[in-house]
Amino acid sequence: MKRTVSHASFMRKYLAGPEESAAYLNSVLEDGDVPFLLKAIRTVAGAQGGMGKLAKAVGMSRTSLYKALSPTGNPGIHTLEAILAVYGVRLGFFPIDKRPRPSARRNSPRQARL
Repeated sequence: MKRTVSHASFMRKYLAGPEESAAYLNSVLEDGDVPFLLKAIRTVAGAQGGMGKLAKAVGMSRTSLYKALSPTGNPGIHTLEAILAVYGVRLGFFPIDKRPRPSARRNSPRQARL
């Protein structure tokens, strides 16, 4: 009996709903890597019916959609909003937390004894 699942089939199952898709896209966005974000959007598209279905829903050609979401793509904000809306996800803006993060050294037991 096979106990493993392929990454692609796991992602298709995991990204089936808007909550999961939003969490996945937010985690990718936190890294600040735009080409990887575009790939993540393609992954969500693949998990929820494919690029053809997305192109019809957004009203774009598949070719234009592939180009916009390619690693060198530069989709406009309206395009991203339209794509994400198909999956029940929206863009948002949040303040940057500028507080310094505690380092592992400051919290280590060895330093606490000093």
